[in-house]
Amino acid sequence: MNTQLQNTLILAGRILLALIFILSGFDKIVHYAGNAGYMQGAGMPLINLLLPLAILAELGGGLAIAFGWKTRWAAAALCVFIIPATLVFHAFWASPADQAQMQMIHFMKNLCIMGGMLYVMAFGAGPFSVDHRKS
Repeated sequence: MNTQLQNTLILAGRILLALIFILSGFDKIVHYAGNAGYMQGAGMPLINLLLPLAILAELGGGLAIAFGWKTRWAAAALCVFIIPATLVFHAFWASPADQAQMQMIHFMKNLCIMGGMLYVMAFGAGPFSVDHRKS
């Protein structure tokens, strides 16, 4: 594979990986009350603190990865962020039978995203990034 194509694929992969967080963070702003209710329904404490932190993590971390700014740190933060979110909101083992399969799919999706974040942590943002321009 030639270098230009490889670098373009790294950029595209980074943007696609970040997109779920950017959209989710934006949704939490637009539908703040609904998301707060969803968190409350899941038994989350300190919603007035945790929801803004979730927005910051998702929107800030997603944008940082998309632009390739402090990319390894952003990937690490999102990887850590995904762990409790997955355990609280996608606990397929504790879900009603009619929801267990869908929750397991979401659980596995999050594990896959964590794998992507580990790749970003290991290999960085690539040449088409703010990180690369600053180095």
